[in-house]
Amino acid sequence: MKLKAGSAGATSAPDPVAPTVVLSPSEQLRPLSEGELDVLEQIGSHWAEVLRGRGGSPHTLPVDPSLRRYAEAASPTRFGRIARVRMFTQGAPDEVVETEQAGSPRSRPGGVLHSMRRLMTGPPLRSSAVMEERMRKLVALPVLASDLLSSVAYGPQAMLMVLMLAGTAALALALPISVALIVLMVAVGTSYRQTIRAYPSGAGSYLVASDNLGPRAGLAAGAGLLTDYVLTVSVSIAAGIQAITSAIPSLTPYTVELGLIAIAILLAGNLRGVRQAGYLFAAPTYAFLVAMLALIGVGLARSGVHGFAVTPPPAQMATEAVTLFLIVRAFASGATSMTGIEAVSNALPVMRPVEWRNGRTVLTVMVGLLIFLFAGLMILFHLGGIVPQANETMLSQLAHRTFGGGSLYAYVQITTALILLLAANTAFNDFPRLLFFMARDYYAPRAFLRMGDRLGFSNGIIVLAVAAATIFAVLGGRTEALIPLYAVGVFLAFTLSQAGMVVHWWRRRTRGWRRSMAINGLGATLSAVVAVAAGVTKFTEGAWIVVFGIPLAVLVCLRIRRHYDVVGRALALHALPPTARGRRFVPAPEAWRRPPQAKRPAVGQEQEESPEEIDHLAIVPIARMDLASLHALAYAASLGQPVLAVHISPDEDEATDFRRQWQRFGDPLPLEIVDSPYRAIVAPLVHYLEALHAHPAEVTLTVVVSEIVSRPLWTQALHNQVARRLRRALRPLPGVVVTTVPFHVSG
Repeated sequence: MKLKAGSAGATSAPDPVAPTVVLSPSEQLRPLSEGELDVLEQIGSHWAEVLRGRGGSPHTLPVDPSLRRYAEAASPTRFGRIARVRMFTQGAPDEVVETEQAGSPRSRPGGVLHSMRRLMTGPPLRSSAVMEERMRKLVALPVLASDLLSSVAYGPQAMLMVLMLAGTAALALALPISVALIVLMVAVGTSYRQTIRAYPSGAGSYLVASDNLGPRAGLAAGAGLLTDYVLTVSVSIAAGIQAITSAIPSLTPYTVELGLIAIAILLAGNLRGVRQAGYLFAAPTYAFLVAMLALIGVGLARSGVHGFAVTPPPAQMATEAVTLFLIVRAFASGATSMTGIEAVSNALPVMRPVEWRNGRTVLTVMVGLLIFLFAGLMILFHLGGIVPQANETMLSQLAHRTFGGGSLYAYVQITTALILLLAANTAFNDFPRLLFFMARDYYAPRAFLRMGDRLGFSNGIIVLAVAAATIFAVLGGRTEALIPLYAVGVFLAFTLSQAGMVVHWWRRRTRGWRRSMAINGLGATLSAVVAVAAGVTKFTEGAWIVVFGIPLAVLVCLRIRRHYDVVGRALALHALPPTARGRRFVPAPEAWRRPPQAKRPAVGQEQEESPEEIDHLAIVPIARMDLASLHALAYAASLGQPVLAVHISPDEDEATDFRRQWQRFGDPLPLEIVDSPYRAIVAPLVHYLEALHAHPAEVTLTVVVSEIVSRPLWTQALHNQVARRLRRALRPLPGVVVTTVPFHVSG
């Protein structure tokens, strides 16, 4: 984890503000601790003794690993291609730097897919651009507020649909319930302002609950938010399509198809990166705000002309009595208008410095706009006697009543549909970021740590799109079927987050801690009421899926962490026993490198028929100095042939850290670092091997790859598949042998 120094921590806030975490491409490669470096140094001393006993110099290689000698070469290689020497430039003495993204596939179908991917996502961004992919407040507001503000299009309607079950008289309870919801909005919004100040690193509820209430509470909050984000996409798309079909009823039979297309567009937009997605989706949010302000302003003005007279709503037949259970159920349904209020606290790392201060500003504006829109619409619904109808949304009815059926009505419907469709963009920002933090703590697969071509967490974005599309299609894109699943998870996360903040202030007791603790305590209490109410009142309507699903998700996360703990213990470096330190390997029959001999005539590709015709160079790709890597390195060194260790580094800081580890190891073998600023692993390694192999072409490269083999079988998916991908990529290349050294782990 890298900390950005000298920003938030230098301000004079009432409570000291922690430095903001910079989400780095090198998070997958955790640096060694000082204790591990000491053990590595002891192991390296033993290696030096062993290699000295073999004779020759282990640093003498039959090729130039820096590629400097071949910089101008462009002759065909044994691979039948032009050597990609020009793709690399010289960095540090033991480092080559990738100058262009190495990902162009060799096959024609692969090339077509590669071109389509580039067309959809754009050119890749270098790792050094991570600080540039930040959003200013004017962009962050629409991107992070779209979910929260768009919920006024379906939250009030969900509340009134419950009250209608008790007949026309029960609709009078809408205004008192709305006042209670506004109090809840203020309390939770103020509480999250406190959270942002105390935890400027992002991750919101997950980090706060984990830090103060323990890992299981944090996982429950994280599981609740992940569920909420998936449902946010499904509900927002469903509501957006409903707004479209309200205006164009002939499109109703194509609800599912239209929704899936909308999810695909959001997926493509977010794969282009945080900043570009912000620019793409900012305008519709501002357009919706203009539409709502115009609708509320004109509606209140017209009602004022008529003395704010109330139009009686259509008579409704009562199917239930007015009970406390019904009122609580309506309150829980209306509380869906608040989903998305936590978005800023989760997404602080994507904001420009000073992140926590800008985040608090954006959150305050968001909550203020939400309260104004919610209150204004509820008043107009009450004055106009507008109630939910099967074939038209309440917002569409209000726009018809206020503007008629002209262009202004069309503008309201279009902007409403757009913001509902794009409200899912908030989830696309926060879902992969939350998975990143959980994966960093080993509670989710480590694949979610990887940044994609555009410095976004592509794996998390794709998983969210697939999950939301599945739920949307299974439930037929019906908003009323999705709403009951919605409030339980998010308000559980709110409750745990605010309860965690209460513990935080109690422990810290900094200036103003009593007031802060009271604010967070109120937020926790009200959020708990909504979470319990939603779980109980909507249990039979589908909330049981979330009620049972969250504990199951927590158990899965704990099982993942247990597996990673087992693997971590198995891979941990440990001091060699005294018996191993005193052992000496029998020197190889040949010297480390055979004396130079006359270059034999070319025999074509893979034409060697006798052992003396083959010159070896073992290449050992190393991601991290752990036991699995040393196992592969030791295997290669035991063959008595020249060995070159290669490390693919995603950024300069990580390369420097790995070089320091190698020096503590004693530098027993040659090391070359390939700086991959586009964060790819397999492609730059393959192209580096191709360039290396071209000079001299008669050297056979043996790539020794370490692969973790774990049991049970499902845990294999928790580890990267670099070894398998590398074998597939190198299989077509003559003169290259791939050897896998398995490292077995059970647990």
